[in-house]
Amino acid sequence: MVKHIFLIGFMGCGKSSVGKRLSYLLKQPYVDTDDRIEEKEGKKITQIFADEGEEYFRQQETEVIKGLFDAKQPYVVSVGGGLVLREKNRRIIRKQGICIYLRATANTLYERLKRDTQRPLLQVEDPKARIESLLEERSAIYESCADRIVDVDGLDLPQVAELVRRAFEDEKAARRQRRMETEEIQNRSEQRKNGKQILVMHGPNLNFLGIREPEIYGTASYDDLVAYIQREAEERGLMVSFFQSNHEGALIDRIQEAYRDHTDGIIINPGALTHYSYALHDALASVDQIKKIEVHLSDITKREGFRAQSVTKAACQAQIYGKGFAGYADALDQMMTLLGFEKNS
Repeated sequence: MVKHIFLIGFMGCGKSSVGKRLSYLLKQPYVDTDDRIEEKEGKKITQIFADEGEEYFRQQETEVIKGLFDAKQPYVVSVGGGLVLREKNRRIIRKQGICIYLRATANTLYERLKRDTQRPLLQVEDPKARIESLLEERSAIYESCADRIVDVDGLDLPQVAELVRRAFEDEKAARRQRRMETEEIQNRSEQRKNGKQILVMHGPNLNFLGIREPEIYGTASYDDLVAYIQREAEERGLMVSFFQSNHEGALIDRIQEAYRDHTDGIIINPGALTHYSYALHDALASVDQIKKIEVHLSDITKREGFRAQSVTKAACQAQIYGKGFAGYADALDQMMTLLGFEKNS
């Protein structure tokens, strides 16, 4: 849908002047809802109010902005001060474009409007009090309708127009970013729905990679390891998630959660828990519908005697050790085989 830029705010805030200048800056045609109504009715707004009443005028405002749905190109649109008071009109604006509120104080508005005789709502004994009263009623509505707010007090026309232009561009960029993030979430959700989920788990002290015994484990960090696995998984078209804890119970809880969230495969480096945690073994064994591969960075058969023993191995379909980071790539390949995938060429 074509996206317009709507300028809202109290009468006298400069919507028409800013709109015309913005039309030039953005190279988009300009529409003033009050002008459109006067052209259609063939008389000034003051006369429309006098002849037909305010309700009739408000309905004409709605018809003007509804008509913009059919526009073939984006417009800069300045709307009457009371147009957004109707919820229906606010919904129409939200569907069609970006809304910017030109905010001014009552004092600024009074100075601009005190000699204006063409505003029906200000033809009263105390126009300043009327401005203050109406502004108090409308400010919250203006703010709730606006995507961005530009304060105009003390600024000249070029300054306000430039601030509005920037606000418009910033909002477009923000919407584009939100749309991309939403699409990414949807894509991942769809991939999870249609694909296989692989959980990569790490036990105690793996978060200290690069710090702990670098002569054995190297100087690369845990974050480097996660990034490596993520890249290898993406090359294979796999979706992976990660979990690391120094606590046995937390690892067991995550394995049980994997049963509930329909994880298809677990690649686990239990750390030192490998050698003695029968509780971790039992947790892995209890989710027998999940394929499991145990991985170790170092060659556990060539280190201290106790490290050669793995009590968790029996609950897994395979064990890989002594290959460093590359062991995880091998684990991904073996997991694909276990899950019935063919590796991407």
